[in-house]
Parts: sequence; C-alpha cells; structure tokens
Amino acid sequence: MKIIGWSGFENAMAFKAGEFPDMDLRDLRIVQGQDSAAALLVDGEIVAAGAEERFNGQKHSGAFPAGAIRYCAASAGLELGEIDAFVHAFDYRPYKFPHSRTELAKRRYREVYSREALLRRVRDSLPELGEAADKVHHVEHHLAHAASAYYTSGWDDCLVTVLDGMGEVHSISVWHGKGGRLECIHKQSADHSIGVLYSLVTLHLGFDFNSDEYKIMGLAPYGDPARFQGFFEEQVELHDDGSLRIPCLGLNETPLERETYGKTRALLGEKLLPARDPEADITDAHRDLAASLQDCLNQVIHHICAHFARQSGLRKLAMAGGVALNCTANGKLLYSGLFDDIYVQPAAADDGAALGAALAHAAESEGLANRRMPVPFLGPDYDEAALDAELAKVAERVEVERFGSLSETCAAAARCIADGQVVAWFRGRMEFGPRALGHRSILADPGRPEMRDRVNAMVKMREAFRPFAPAVTLESVQDWFEVEPGSELPYMIFIVNVREAHRESLPAITHVDGTARVQTVSAESNAAFHELLRHVGQTTGREMVLNTSFNVKGQPMVNTPQEAVETFLGTGIDVLFLGDRCVRRKG
Repeated sequence: MKIIGWSGFENAMAFKAGEFPDMDLRDLRIVQGQDSAAALLVDGEIVAAGAEERFNGQKHSGAFPAGAIRYCAASAGLELGEIDAFVHAFDYRPYKFPHSRTELAKRRYREVYSREALLRRVRDSLPELGEAADKVHHVEHHLAHAASAYYTSGWDDCLVTVLDGMGEVHSISVWHGKGGRLECIHKQSADHSIGVLYSLVTLHLGFDFNSDEYKIMGLAPYGDPARFQGFFEEQVELHDDGSLRIPCLGLNETPLERETYGKTRALLGEKLLPARDPEADITDAHRDLAASLQDCLNQVIHHICAHFARQSGLRKLAMAGGVALNCTANGKLLYSGLFDDIYVQPAAADDGAALGAALAHAAESEGLANRRMPVPFLGPDYDEAALDAELAKVAERVEVERFGSLSETCAAAARCIADGQVVAWFRGRMEFGPRALGHRSILADPGRPEMRDRVNAMVKMREAFRPFAPAVTLESVQDWFEVEPGSELPYMIFIVNVREAHRESLPAITHVDGTARVQTVSAESNAAFHELLRHVGQTTGREMVLNTSFNVKGQPMVNTPQEAVETFLGTGIDVLFLGDRCVRRKG
C-alpha cells in the first residue's frame, strides 16, 4: 500500500488576514497549520519525507505541500494516481465547529478546516488527481503526533507523550503504545496550553510566535530564573492528576482578543515587563524572563511525564509535538532517572505529523512493523550531473578541486576544519526535520574560541547569544560529555553536560551553562559524516565538529545544489564541499 501523509493548512493565515485586515504580521502567525510537509510510506516502509519550506523557500511555510508531495511520489518512481491514500494530519469533524462556536469559528471551519475545504486544496494543487475524494483521509492531530513517535521508536510497549501549542482542541496527550496499538490515557485542553504560553512569551520578548521558540531556549541560560518565578508559579497550576491549568490564557473575550491573546499579553506587560521591540537590545530583564519561562517548561514536562510514568509503570518514553523539540527540557528528562530510555521523534513538530498521519493510517488499515527511525535522510538527493551543472553556471567565480573517493574528500575537509576554515558540507539526501545532521551542514572546529562569534555574525547572520551544537562520533561521545558510553543521541535533540575538564577547550559548542546540544554519529546510520569525523580526529585530536544547518537567518535549510552555491557565495563560508568537489571563490 502506498500512503502519503501531509500536514498544514494553506489558507490559515490568509483567512485571518481577511477577517482582521489591519492585524500585524507577527499576530497573524498565531494560527494552526504551519510547517506543512509530506511523507510517503510504501508497504509500511518510510520512503521519503520533506517539509514544504524546503521546496518553496518560505521558512515555516503552511502552504499546501504540493512540492513535497510530488517529490515523495517521484522519489519512489510513482505517479500521484498510483498513491492509494492521502492522509491529512488534522481532523476537525468530531468537534462540531459549525454548530457550537462563534460565527468567526464557523467561517474558519468552512474555509480552512473542513473536509470540503481540504478537498478543494487537493483539487487545485494536484489537478492530475481529479476528484479522488475517496482517497483523502484524516487523522486527529495528536494521534498523528503519537503515531509518529510510537511507530518509529522500535518499542512494542512504551509511554507516549505529545506536547504542542494546539492540535484541533488539545495541547497535551498521553498514550500507551503496546502491541502495535495506541491507547489514549490523558488529554489536556488547548485552553491551558503550555506550548501557547511559551510562544506568547516568545512573542513578548520580541521574537516570532510559531517560529522562534528555540531562541528562548538559547537565551535562557544567560538569565536568572528566580526573577519572574512567582508569576509562573501563580499562572501555571500543576495538579495531582498530571494535568495543568493556565488561568491567564482564559482572559480573552472578544474575537480580536482571542485571535491575538490580547488580554493575556497585556497581563504579561503588567506583571512581567513591557513587550520588547524586535529591533531593541536584549537586556538582563529579557534574559531573566527567558530563564524563568524555560524553568517553568522544564517543571511542566517533568510533572506530566513523572505522573504518567508512575501511573503506568512504563520505563520507556517516546515523545513528539512541537514542544518536544525543546532540547533543554529533554535533557532534564534524560538526567532525571524517570525513564530507562527516551526517544524523541526527530521531526517532532507539525512536519513530522505528516509522517504520523501516514503511519496511523497504515497501522489501522494494514498493520505496521515498529522500527526505530534511522537518521532521517529522507529528502532529495542530486546526481553528479546536477552538481556539475550548477557549478558550470558560476565557473567564472569559483575554482573546483575534484576527489576520487569519499576518503580523499573527508581528508581534505578535515584539513580545512583543522586550519580554522568554515566548511559547508552538501552530500546525499536532505534531512527531514529541523536539524542539520550531516548532509546539509556548516562545520567548523569547536576548539577555536572565535568560531562561535564568527559563524553567528559572518556566516549565519543571526543573534550572537545563539549556541552551536557539536557532532561527535558515537565511539567517543562519553569522553567529552556526561553521558554513558555508547549513548545514542543521533538527532541533535537533547542538551547534555559538557565534561567540566573540556569546557574551556570546546568554547565554540559549550554554552554559558556548561551544556551542549550533542549529536552522536555512527558508522552504521550516518556513514559519510562518520568518515569525516574520523578524519577530523586524525587532524585535531577530536572526532568532533561544530555542526549547524546550511542556511542563513530567515532561510530554510538548503535543498538544491543551486541553493548551496548561492548561500556559499553570499556568506563568509570559506569552502563548499559539494559531493566530492571542493569549491572555493576565485582569488
């Protein structure tokens, strides 16, 4: 059976803009349905997946993922008509929006969320399918997230938690995955969403809702969480049954207030500090608020997971949902001892819900083998001719050295890194999910004190406080970080402690609090990148690099050779390795 799952609501922001024509763009982002994506299963095997942003160039795009869908089908040599099912990662039908909410909610349901609206999008975007309504199916959003975690965990019996801003009407759900089935044991209303609160404070701090929450995670270690702790203790109530209440999210009464959380945000300004202009300097007060918010989230996630771990007796945890991308909270769980093992689905946000929708449908209709997801290199690859054709377009601006093998390429790249150069690394299939895991990466020596500031300012063009992650061979991870030997952390989704003896020698990847967002690299699941790290170890004494995504601020991770070359030429990157080619600027 051939199944494509997809996520996103193309006209969610457009509908809101039509209803509130004077609304600021930053407020328009307070919607569901961003990060649209598609994923393909063929006879239960994950064949391809990609976020639409990588195909249309619009970061966090909610557009109908026609580019991603067409890529997935083409990658398997299929015509769209050969796909048996198209499964959307939302299902609003059980919640009777047309009958129980405001006129605005009814219009939004008809124009954005309803099955009829989705079928129109399918017909308009994929006309070659014709009507094909019988092929279009729906999965509730939190079930899609839960399926994405459970069916890729490789565990028959485990606890599954889903934490996000909002999916239909829920923000948290807890599941027992056993014997290939998922049973929901708890749901939390989105009226009390810790994800929404985190995003609103992100917005209050001058960053973007549904986009920049990870920046708060990076800013938090610079602040004092005690400063605003009282506010969060008052507003986030933790109950003995594992639930929570957030009264300040319920203050909004008018349609405009509900769309923007206007009264909630006014309370933030009254009780905490004035909203920061995005262009204003970041002060100690902003750092302290970020720290208090992150501390609150850590406590909430521990509260939920601890309660249901005790209740169920389960010692393995699988997680998904956008909040599950919070690496700091994940690291706290890892060190807590609550679980013997924790798995976070690497595309945990709504892009991964597309995969979950396909998995949930397959599990229901044909059964499904539960296997641990390898490093998710599920995006496009480009052949030698495509790489050469792109370089031919800029032949007057670059010089190219070619290598005869992967080993020669890795040896040359390792020398560049050891010499203090910033290297762009473009090889193989693109990653699925938000992290660059060694196929679309910018790399540098983590032992150089200047490298973090240089890469932030001259290459990534982003905020100076943002930390960088280390990629390290699986064989040596325990030498540098406080983890057990052989600890597999392949998705760059947990923050762990850098061993105190090495913090000063690893300044480019050690954050101000002595931690790092580590990625382990094995020869089995990430062979070419592992080979590179082995060569780096021979030149620097450490099988480790600074690894960040190959893009600049505001741009999705590069997908195509053209994007790779353009980004290289437009930044301070020293050298580009495009397959087995070393590309430098002439002169």
